[in-house]
Amino acid sequence: MTSQGRIAYQGEPGANSHMVCAQHYPDWEPVPCASFEDVFAAVEGADGNEPSADLAMIPIDNSLAGRVADIHHFLPTSSLHIVAEHFLRIRFNLLGLPGVTLDQVRTVHSHVHALGQCRRIIRKHGFTPVISGDTAGAAREVVEAGDPTMAAISPPLAAEIYGLDVLATDIEDEDHNTTRFVVLSPDFVVAPLGEGPVVTSFIFNVRNLPAALYKALGGFATNGVNMTKLESYMVGGEFAATQFLAEVDGHPDEPGLKRALEELAFFTTDVKILGVYPADPFRSTTA
Repeated sequence: MTSQGRIAYQGEPGANSHMVCAQHYPDWEPVPCASFEDVFAAVEGADGNEPSADLAMIPIDNSLAGRVADIHHFLPTSSLHIVAEHFLRIRFNLLGLPGVTLDQVRTVHSHVHALGQCRRIIRKHGFTPVISGDTAGAAREVVEAGDPTMAAISPPLAAEIYGLDVLATDIEDEDHNTTRFVVLSPDFVVAPLGEGPVVTSFIFNVRNLPAALYKALGGFATNGVNMTKLESYMVGGEFAATQFLAEVDGHPDEPGLKRALEELAFFTTDVKILGVYPADPFRSTTA
């Protein structure tokens, strides 16, 4: 089958980001990258090189861990645009070498966040947690070590890729653990108006003055626009101005949101639309 394109993600084959690519872009070639910086560079091109991927799949929020901080660092200066979003219920399995039983396991390897999200099984069996750089990479490490006392906490896809046995399924402590991913493209593709729910993401700066943020956001309230995300972070190492990432329900061509964005411009600087894209159906299940 001919690939429709290449989509980059951070992590090794079998990671959750890889699973999202496989689910929503099955006809695309997944491109694993060591870091988020490498993912952005793969799509944007770096150091005069041509891009090696057409799209990027990036995690932006997790229902337990909150925002993915590195992404908020890259987005404001990136030339890429959000064109889609996808939600993935995060599931972890305990993986061991073929033929190994649960009572043989002594150490469990995984990303630090995954270890923290699976404390119950670790405590129950007295496993010693060992931090790995990546959940799927932990599965690879178990295979390479060939040690029957080692197990990995990894996504289900990793068992298939690395030929490991599943010793326990759905071992995460919370069953609502969900990560939101966004798809980034070098092209600014705007979702059509009137063909379903739309999310608009944007960033803006406000001066560190009394009531500046209140005035900047007032237009969204008075125009009946629902703001679903507002996060702040300092930029440039300075405390005199703050940058905000915001997301709202609606399309910029709708009268209410259009007026709200116009009012926002009066009280802020450097307003930048990151994307206007279809809302994932998952949103309606959590409303």
